[in-house]
Amino acid sequence: MPHEHYHKWYSPRLGRDIEVLSFGTRGYPVILFPTSMGHFNENKDFKLIESVSWFLDEGLVKIYCPDGIDEASWYNKNIHPADRVRNHIWYDEMLLQELVPLAQRETGVGRVATAGCSFGGYHATNFGFKHPEVVKYIFNMGAAFDIKDQLDGYYDDNVYFNNPLDFIPNSHNPYFGDMYVVLGTGTQDMCWDANVKMANVLQNKGINYWLDVRQNAQHDWPAWREMFPHYLSLIK
Repeated sequence: MPHEHYHKWYSPRLGRDIEVLSFGTRGYPVILFPTSMGHFNENKDFKLIESVSWFLDEGLVKIYCPDGIDEASWYNKNIHPADRVRNHIWYDEMLLQELVPLAQRETGVGRVATAGCSFGGYHATNFGFKHPEVVKYIFNMGAAFDIKDQLDGYYDDNVYFNNPLDFIPNSHNPYFGDMYVVLGTGTQDMCWDANVKMANVLQNKGINYWLDVRQNAQHDWPAWREMFPHYLSLIK
């Protein structure tokens, strides 16, 4: 197993401790999100990290796996949808102001990659397009992108600015010009259609992307473990 380091600190933006596992010692920084309500150890436990051990051992990438807070935000049905979104915004602030600077300091790279499977792909895409000045690559595996399904019909400006299908078409940022986005899916993936829709959005914006539809690939870890090494090989 590649070099592993456990990080834990108190996040003033979240008002709680945040835990992160990092893998590797140097290379291009990749922030790898967990799936729905997953935590910092998930991508290791499901052997996604093991699938890219060569890249880590060769010092080509350094991967950061942050804890998720979906149970307090998008999946928290015990609070008002407006509060779910606000909790996510604090998470976004933690990523931007605490985790990304850590990755930048440790690797010496200014713009990171984001990646994620399933709902982790939502996080990777949403964060990447909200902050393209610090994100250059986005690697999705079986991702979904429309957050409105989690909000019981509620909609406001905060929802708009955290729903990539809504805000990307109207966004204009010079950093979009050299971003590269991979939309990995499969013909047996329930999120195939979602990735086609996102591909259309990116094409209309002139953003460089690859819609990778794999025959018979399902919405599950075996397919994602095949995709992830291929996608990391695209980092220049």
